[in-house]
Amino acid sequence: MQQHKKPDAMSDLKTWLCYLEQLHPATIELGLERVKTVAKRLELLQPAPYVFTVAGTNGKGTTCRTLEMMLLNANLKVGVYSSPHLLRFTERVRINNHESKDQDTINAFIEIEKARGDISLTYFEYGTLAALYQFKQAKLDVAILEVGLGGRLDATNIVDANVAVITSIDIDHTDYLGDNRESIGREKAGIFKSNSIAIIGEPDIPASILDVAKSVNCPYYRVNQEWRYKQIDKNLWQFDSPVKQYQHLPMPNVPLANAATAVAALTYSSINITQEAISQGLADASLTGRFQIIQNSPLVIVDVAHNPHAASYLAKQLANLKKERAIAGKVRFVIGMLKDKDIKSTLAVLNGDNWYCASLYGERGCEAEVLKHYLLNNHEHNILTFDTVIDAYQKAVQDAQEDDIIVVCGSFYTVSDVLAEFDC
Repeated sequence: MQQHKKPDAMSDLKTWLCYLEQLHPATIELGLERVKTVAKRLELLQPAPYVFTVAGTNGKGTTCRTLEMMLLNANLKVGVYSSPHLLRFTERVRINNHESKDQDTINAFIEIEKARGDISLTYFEYGTLAALYQFKQAKLDVAILEVGLGGRLDATNIVDANVAVITSIDIDHTDYLGDNRESIGREKAGIFKSNSIAIIGEPDIPASILDVAKSVNCPYYRVNQEWRYKQIDKNLWQFDSPVKQYQHLPMPNVPLANAATAVAALTYSSINITQEAISQGLADASLTGRFQIIQNSPLVIVDVAHNPHAASYLAKQLANLKKERAIAGKVRFVIGMLKDKDIKSTLAVLNGDNWYCASLYGERGCEAEVLKHYLLNNHEHNILTFDTVIDAYQKAVQDAQEDDIIVVCGSFYTVSDVLAEFDC
């Protein structure tokens, strides 16, 4: 493989990221030995006094965000690591609700480069270590780590969390995690440790998750069993557990199931937090690219939904929005997907009048014609194909009437292309 010149302190972030992309032959290499060795050298295995790790098929980002906002409202110093990013690599690290600066990321990369010696790291492993390094420097009270893929062998799992959270279990990343919920559940539950507690927000729990918890003596607390939540009306909900009960909580701008899972994680943690901080955190929590309205007339919504579970939630939100606002116009989907996703099932749950299918590039990108093929099999009509997301989006805008809805979805890549156009 071609050797790339090593960047230095004077190199910009783009140069460093290009270097990281070339460092390791595989995009994903599961296993913790390499990354853990480098983390030990840099003393990063305890990046903060208290750590939450959040795994799951969907809802990780919004659960992390809700936790973050509640903890910030309790006046704690909080760091969040999440992936992938939408527009900038530095979005992956937030400290006290501020995105990481280029220079702080570069400083972390310089230290990792010194410490790794001849150990090869993937792009994701490098990014994870850079987050942990920045957290250590910031002297946080709490770190929140979003698990990238699976759990057991994900780079974030080098850290032993105080609270390990599983949001949901659905079929995704089958090449790495297996093609059934039991296998996927087992991988996600790999974040459970004997010195942690587990919070499970998935109502239909695969037996494998509880098996793993029992095998490592990790106490677990399940939705609809040890804790539960209920929507009271369109503005309020309540949370119940033997530990604490909260009445009259405000409805969040994220899925209620994820917000409730975040409240459960805090409730069973050893962090003392007031209902006021919880309520304010719920009111503050929202996340870019999750049912985000970026334009009115025509309404433009971006959503990173890229698997059946997330697409189903998107379809429900769309139906509610049309009803609430009495929107009679057409729904126009601008969609681009990765070929390793469950494209057939994802498209099957979406209801649109017009479809603008875009090819995504790179080794994982799916051709627009493949999306069209699945849509035709679903008896959908009015399907156009485009070479790029922007071409597809511009045509949708051109075709749309004022009372139409344009929905951009299918992948982080699809959404980021359109957000970049809006300069969001």
